[in-house]
Amino acid sequence: MRVVDDLEHAKKLDGLVGLGQRWARLLRPGRCRDALYGVWLGHPLHPMLAQAPIGLWLSATVLDAWPGGERASRRLVLAGLAAAVPAALAGAVDWSEQHEQQMRVGTVHAMANGAAVGLYTASLAARSRPASRVLRLAGLATAGVAGLLGGHISFRLAGGANQAEPVPHLVQPGWHDLMPAAGLADQTPVKRMLGEVPVVVMRDGREVHVLAERCSHLSGPLSEGKLTGGCLTCPWHGSVFRIADGAVLHGPATAPQPVFQARVTCGVIQVCLPGAG
Repeated sequence: MRVVDDLEHAKKLDGLVGLGQRWARLLRPGRCRDALYGVWLGHPLHPMLAQAPIGLWLSATVLDAWPGGERASRRLVLAGLAAAVPAALAGAVDWSEQHEQQMRVGTVHAMANGAAVGLYTASLAARSRPASRVLRLAGLATAGVAGLLGGHISFRLAGGANQAEPVPHLVQPGWHDLMPAAGLADQTPVKRMLGEVPVVVMRDGREVHVLAERCSHLSGPLSEGKLTGGCLTCPWHGSVFRIADGAVLHGPATAPQPVFQARVTCGVIQVCLPGAG
């Protein structure tokens, strides 16, 4: 794991990171990019899509040890190469909106996956059956290394994790005084602390809305974002949330923001988070 940890601080990779990010961002924000993020699914799409090529390639290796399994093995390799395309696209858009440590490890992750694709492609072109099998085995090993790096990004560096998930566990149940209602200007997000939890408070006409302040994507400060048309945009990566219910309208975020109930009592804004505690 020390080698993988060192990749997080490998500044020599930053040139490749910048180049890859520019290419990944050629796909402009919109429905297609949101679909690849997994906004419609409620969590990142890439980890789910990545199971398909790995499963197909692993099955091909199993068939290599089975008498007469060469033809079926080659078909599984072809299917795995086809399945790798959408998985790579979804991974690229996720990666392009991560922080620098995640992106450095992600660059090597992508290179390892590219090498695996090359080895499996070469196995189809190999003329001898033993060489084809060796190339497939090498491809599976390389894809396994790529999977290890992907797991490091997801579980060690929290890439794709819902950064707002701890909020309900840090807030006490019931109603809490938050701030004077008179101090809240219309259409101006304001950061306040509810104990140790930062929240963003907004007035939209007569209604007061309160959301968890740290973006569910990578903890961007939503209080510094832009509020327009009942939607709040994260200033870091452009995720858009509906302030009425915290729903994600545009990624890269896929998890909704926790939304507090709000009321004004004796000139004081009070909040309550359903399911807190």
